[in-house]
Amino acid sequence: MSGDKKVGRALLSVTDKTGVVDFAHRLARHGVELISTGGTAKTLREAGLEVREVADLTGFPEMFDGRVKTLHPKVHGGILYMRGNQQHREQAAAHGIEAIDMVVVNLYAFEKTAANPDASFAEIIENIDIGGPAMVRSAAKNFEDVAVVTSPADYGGLADEMDLNRGTLSRETRWRLAQRAFSATGTYDTAIANALQRMEPSMAGQPLRFNDEFPQTLGISYPLAQTLRYGENPHQHAALYRDGSGTGVAAAHQLQGKELSYNNLVDLDACWDLVQEFEEPAVAIIKHTNPCGVATGGNLLEAYRKALIADPVSAYGSVVGLNREVNGDTAEEMATLFVEAIAAPGFNEDALVRLGSKKNLRLVVVRPANDARVLHQVSGGLLLQDADNPVLSVADLKVATQRAPTEDELNSLLFAWKVVKHVKSNAIVYARNGQTIGVGAGQMSRVDAARFGAMKAVLPLEGCVAASDAFFPFPDGLEVVAQAGATAVIQPGGSVRDQDVIAAADRLGLAMIFTGIRHFRH
Repeated sequence: MSGDKKVGRALLSVTDKTGVVDFAHRLARHGVELISTGGTAKTLREAGLEVREVADLTGFPEMFDGRVKTLHPKVHGGILYMRGNQQHREQAAAHGIEAIDMVVVNLYAFEKTAANPDASFAEIIENIDIGGPAMVRSAAKNFEDVAVVTSPADYGGLADEMDLNRGTLSRETRWRLAQRAFSATGTYDTAIANALQRMEPSMAGQPLRFNDEFPQTLGISYPLAQTLRYGENPHQHAALYRDGSGTGVAAAHQLQGKELSYNNLVDLDACWDLVQEFEEPAVAIIKHTNPCGVATGGNLLEAYRKALIADPVSAYGSVVGLNREVNGDTAEEMATLFVEAIAAPGFNEDALVRLGSKKNLRLVVVRPANDARVLHQVSGGLLLQDADNPVLSVADLKVATQRAPTEDELNSLLFAWKVVKHVKSNAIVYARNGQTIGVGAGQMSRVDAARFGAMKAVLPLEGCVAASDAFFPFPDGLEVVAQAGATAVIQPGGSVRDQDVIAAADRLGLAMIFTGIRHFRH
């Protein structure tokens, strides 16, 4: 069987009509007969193209508010019969089935509808496409004879190939299109399954109701965004996939600089998530996902200066996250330090001019994401859990010691608690006045985390506070914190030896509050 196939008849039925008129004109120049449905047919006719209605092909009108229009043997038979099979050809001729050599289909915008908070349950159900995926699958299965086109991005290349090859498409092209088609229908079905598993069936006029149950089957379908130079290390291949939401670091808009690496993306995600904890201007300087300096301030420049001075040596070669648009003054200060990448909600013109001279510096604009659940891969499977995003208020705190924290101590404790959530366990964070003083990250012993955090301190520790991501199992870790100069501690509580730890805090003159929430980060 010859690999090249001439396109004689094409069926076009698209929700996204971007570029379809120009593509149809280019098909028509090769004598391709155009068949279409409803809105697509109207669009093509208005552009001066001759179009045959699917209803004329099948002998049946569109029915049931458009639910049934292409589900017919003259459509699917024309797509599916094998041209090289004598019996298939005879059956097609006997039943008046005409060959359809190209199917141009994209699907109802289910994801967009399901993501609309104002959409009703009925609207969401009606945006489940039936005929479109059926035609796409049929055409993809019969790729040996039929070309299936599911993305406007392919129109230009296909038309160019047909121009070069007298209206034919190669087997390689048809196979590539079939692969994309099955990916498109798989992604579509996954989106429907994921959305409907969270919904409760609502009656007309009732608001949508959702449940918090974990899905019986976890569907994951992220389109490829780009391949990366390499992964964590040069010998590892890597790629970035996006969830389609247009938010978060995966969808960040890069304004300048070298290509983002795997490690850049991981660190950008860490610093961006951290600064989202704060309402006031905040800056996080990250190295290998752990903060080396975090601070808040009355403005972004103040916050940056405080974050940098907390550990200026570790900040070299770091990634920086800011929760405000970067202005010229802040950019001027940042330009003196070698950093790999900066993430922010925006950069003003002065900032872009100042940082533009650092050609390799990656500047990325990020839209906040609202991830309700997070994934982690283990050998042979995936772990899925709720995101660690409880909001802690003063009313949630329990003073465990004889002495309550002062107002200044309390403010510092709440700041430290937001930071320690983003530090690898076991973690101890020393802080004061909206600024980290020392960060003890990723230690096997909580005592060592307390010692390491104090050892890393550049600024004086005297009068700081300390946050622990999990409870102190023994008084020894608390004693290290007190010896370092901390006057107050925030921790989850919940140890069987809490009373021993509280007694040690009272003996040391510490104020200690319990949160009832643990922030392990593995």
